[in-house]
Amino acid sequence: MLMPKRVKFRKSQRGRMAGKAVRGSSVSFGDFGLKALEPQWITSRQIEACRVSLSRKMKRDGKVWIRIFPDKPVSKKPLETRMGKGKGAPEFWVAVVKPGRILFEIAGVTKEIAQDALKSCAYKLPIKTKIVQRPDY
Repeated sequence: MLMPKRVKFRKSQRGRMAGKAVRGSSVSFGDFGLKALEPQWITSRQIEACRVSLSRKMKRDGKVWIRIFPDKPVSKKPLETRMGKGKGAPEFWVAVVKPGRILFEIAGVTKEIAQDALKSCAYKLPIKTKIVQRPDY
């Protein structure tokens, strides 16, 4: 699972996901990318499931770039616990994704394989996505 090695603060507030992604909204490294169309938290488990799916579909040739990183801790209180007594312990890590953000990029494979791989990756995510390609491809 992806998670930071160390963080300044153990617990964080939920925050807002308003607006569109300013950074990371164009295909920079690979030839094809998977672009988010909705705002959502993407967990480290979902990112790992996508990575495994991509590498299997591409039969491990080509290269994969993961353009998001889960750096936000999400805390939960145990089940059937009364209110109060402070904030719960950190349970898992998420990446905050806004619409327009490129989530994954791939290169070194044909267009058909790339589209098939990115489509199988999109099934693992809880958001609507679209497959984009580099403008000068």
